Amino acid sequence: MNLFKKLFGSKSEQSEKEIKSKDRGRYMPELKLPIDEKFTINFKANGGKFLYCDNLNEVFQNFSYICQENGWDEKPVLIIDDNLSEKFKSCDILPTKKLSEAEYFLTTCENLIATDGSLLISSNQIAGKKLPELPANFIVFGTTSQIVDNIGEGLRGIKSKNRQKIPTNITTIKHFKSSDEKDFLSYGSSAKNLYLLLLEDL
Repeated sequence: MNLFKKLFGSKSEQSEKEIKSKDRGRYMPELKLPIDEKFTINFKANGGKFLYCDNLNEVFQNFSYICQENGWDEKPVLIIDDNLSEKFKSCDILPTKKLSEAEYFLTTCENLIATDGSLLISSNQIAGKKLPELPANFIVFGTTSQIVDNIGEGLRGIKSKNRQKIPTNITTIKHFKSSDEKDFLSYGSSAKNLYLLLLEDL
């Protein structure tokens, strides 16, 4: 039995690896990717930069690397959420509420949408501001528990979390490329240079 595995096992394993989804039969079910993997693939395809973090120390460390890389170390950062400002105060940030002063925007999000790799945000993150008004550079702090399959699931989550007062100004950020890289499908949307600090919390 072991002899057969040695002789034929490697060949069958290799042939399985060679089967790509496009070579699968027309009526065979689609291979279903795990939801987190689907999100990261689509998020990167949109042009987003993704940093996975095991703990908060890694989040702060990666945040510092992003600021160093872009020369944002001593530049004002727009933070609308006071709790987030408190969380990142150990990183020696210079928080501001004035759009005209801010070099970049540090925020959370409502959900991460796996189907199209977008970020669902609301007035909880951006108050009454429109996306084009905000800085071109975003650093988003999110968690793996916020990943949902589609926008409908995300909207239901917002409603269930905020039964007393449902937030307004709900929108998605999807395009993370400069305007010269955008295609006609992204016409009219505001592209952002976006970094995602994703904390494992499951």
